[in-house]
Amino acid sequence: MLQKAVGRPMEILLVEDSLVSATITIGALKKGKIAHRLTWLPDGEEALEFLFQKGKFVRAPRPDLVLLDLGLPKCDGREVLRRVRGDEQLKNVPIVVVTASDSDDDIAQGEELQVEGYLIKPVDLQKFLGLVEQLRHHWHADMILPQVQ
Repeated sequence: MLQKAVGRPMEILLVEDSLVSATITIGALKKGKIAHRLTWLPDGEEALEFLFQKGKFVRAPRPDLVLLDLGLPKCDGREVLRRVRGDEQLKNVPIVVVTASDSDDDIAQGEELQVEGYLIKPVDLQKFLGLVEQLRHHWHADMILPQVQ
């Protein structure tokens, strides 16, 4: 039996309260042919539970990339970002802010908290896919799974 090694799909957490924006992002990732598994959550509170593996998300996968809106219900995206960057186990997870906010304060805070990208909606599709492709090289691509044929 011949075995071929393949990398696992990228785990992406999309935190976005707008159905339209989430649909566009999901479509862009499919169009970009980036092998991934995506979890979409509509508010910051659920995102924190997922990231910290609490409650119903106790067995949630650790994401390789977080796409984070700032204007979220229940818990603002800025707070999600602060909490993630303040946690020893999560602080190195790449985060791309995808938001309607072009506030200098939000952009500066993103830089201070070392986000990998800050994209303002509406997002240019090619710029978005280029950034995700670039970040794909930071995740655990060295994890190899055998593929049985």
